[in-house]
Amino acid sequence: MRTKTFFKFLALFSIFLTGLISCAHVTEDLAGIPERITATDTSFYDVPLAGNAFVTIKPSDANELITENGLANWTNKESVTSVYFRVQDSGSVSLKLRAKVAPANNSSKIKITVNGNAREIDLVGSDFEDYEIGHFTVPAGYVKVDIQGISKTGGYFGDVSHVLVGGVAQGNLLYADDPDYYYWARRGPSCHIGYNIPTQDPIQYYYGELTVPTGEDAIGSYFMSNGFSEGYFGIQVNAEAERRILFSVWSPHNTDNPADIPEHLRVKLNKKGADVQTGEFGNEGSGGQSFLRYNWVAGATYRFLLKGQPDGSGSTDYTAWIDLPEKGGWYLIASWKRPETDKNLSGFHSFLENFNPNNGHLGRKVLFTNRWVRTVSGTWLPIQSAKFTVDATYNAKQRIDAIGGVESNQFYLQNGGFFNTIVEPTSSFSIPSPQIAPVIDFDALP
Repeated sequence: MRTKTFFKFLALFSIFLTGLISCAHVTEDLAGIPERITATDTSFYDVPLAGNAFVTIKPSDANELITENGLANWTNKESVTSVYFRVQDSGSVSLKLRAKVAPANNSSKIKITVNGNAREIDLVGSDFEDYEIGHFTVPAGYVKVDIQGISKTGGYFGDVSHVLVGGVAQGNLLYADDPDYYYWARRGPSCHIGYNIPTQDPIQYYYGELTVPTGEDAIGSYFMSNGFSEGYFGIQVNAEAERRILFSVWSPHNTDNPADIPEHLRVKLNKKGADVQTGEFGNEGSGGQSFLRYNWVAGATYRFLLKGQPDGSGSTDYTAWIDLPEKGGWYLIASWKRPETDKNLSGFHSFLENFNPNNGHLGRKVLFTNRWVRTVSGTWLPIQSAKFTVDATYNAKQRIDAIGGVESNQFYLQNGGFFNTIVEPTSSFSIPSPQIAPVIDFDALP
């Protein structure tokens, strides 16, 4: 699964692969929000739950959810809804809650907690009102406001549409304020690594290793290892009991509806591995998709191999393998033929995203190491430099918890969880050159 914002971003690959800036800039401050918080500013900012809230604690029998109108179906007193916004500097903020209790004549008592400081307020009335919560001292960075029910006279604690934040100077508050971005902001910003390839010779194979650290594999995560100009190849967490290895190739016909693709522009399956599911995908561009349900594990390192080879008739065959020792070694996911494409591999990248908006408050991280390309002439070349980029959600300053860099001589990407470290987009990184090229018997590949 992929975001539309990422596919819009793919057009920029030719830009971020053309050059590297000198080094990454890491900071705990937010660029573009220069002023300190001041309690003398009496204006309030309406932070909509629709784009900035998550039900972070939800018992199995609870029904709470975040809708386009905010918190709804609020009946369980064990459930906790968390609202996030980001302040530039420490200081005092004043909070209000926009809420109502329906049907009429019902009331409820709820608890608001910020940094361990809890306040109780009473809600009453079937029309939305702004209820005073109080003043809180908050540190710089993302602030979490927890909302939990205590008691109620009716079936519902209430509906909540906004948290109102005051005492913040103009421009010092960051949150999702554009309804067009609410869905994407709750998913969290996607981030990417674009690799610098040390040759102009045509590339036939692209090899890379990927590790998801233990505890960084939240449901909804897609860890994409071997991305290229025409598709992507990686692993994802689809549900508590389902994980997949996913390989997709876009059609050259630009549409979000696969049914609109003319027959001569459809990506066609050449072959696939045992138990691999294949079909078409849409709503993110369209093309051919293949996946293997496979319970990969966090903490293990997986090896990916991708091949791109023109067929001599105006199309190119793209083939993906992953090394699964318990299945005998290199395992074929699929080979796809892309029409009107006469080229070898290009646009080398990796990315990290969350495709489940209800889990956007959870963090995820991935490590990329031992990256190589192999030219058509048979020469292996190591990859040792890359550029960090972000999607439209980040660039629109709707949410900015996404970073990339180098850790223990490995490239990494991290997003979600509302952390405060910032790595400036377009920052570049380098690692010591990998020394031992992959040893692969290409003739024995399935």
